Amino acid sequence: MGIGFRNAKKVVGQSPGFLKYTQQDMKHVCWCNKKGIKIAVVPDWGNSKGEWKVELNINKSIHIDPKVYKDKEALAKMYEYYKYYYDKYNK
Repeated sequence: MGIGFRNAKKVVGQSPGFLKYTQQDMKHVCWCNKKGIKIAVVPDWGNSKGEWKVELNINKSIHIDPKVYKDKEALAKMYEYYKYYYDKYNK
C-alpha cells in the first residue's frame, strides 16, 4: 500500500512479464505509434492466468487477434505485428 492509502485494498493484476526488445523493435513501435497504430497485450479474462490476447488499435479501430498466447509468446507476437505494419506502410 502506498502513502495515503491506509484503507485501500491491494490491487491484484496479471503481467505477461518482460521480453527484451531490440533497437529495431523500438524503431517499429515508435513509427507505428506516430501513425496511429498501437498494439498491446491484454489478459484473456475468460481463461486461466497466463493466457493473453493481442489487441490492435489502428486509427481508433480496435481488433483482437483471436488466438490465445502464453506470456512471452504474446509479447513476441506484439513486436511481430509492429514489424508487419512498419514494413507494410513505411514505403
